[in-house]
Amino acid sequence: MRGTLGGTCLNVGCIPSKALLQSSHHYHDAKEHFADHGIVISDIKMDIDKMQEAKAKTVSGLTGGIEHLLKKHKVDYFKGKVNAS
Repeated sequence: MRGTLGGTCLNVGCIPSKALLQSSHHYHDAKEHFADHGIVISDIKMDIDKMQEAKAKTVSGLTGGIEHLLKKHKVDYFKGKVNAS
């Protein structure tokens, strides 16, 4: 059972993928385009662990936001699994 609110897209699909993609775009821009604007960075490298931390922070911020809204509007929810076969 998943421990956070939200569906597949928020927890393991679209949102985490887009967070990693955004980090990749930042790396690419720094490596390929910053020099065109007079920003010179030598020895640029990726820190995959830091990218994963940023992704996790994005996901936890959004899932925490869902939980906050449910509490704010006094919505009760239940954690569990359903077998609808």
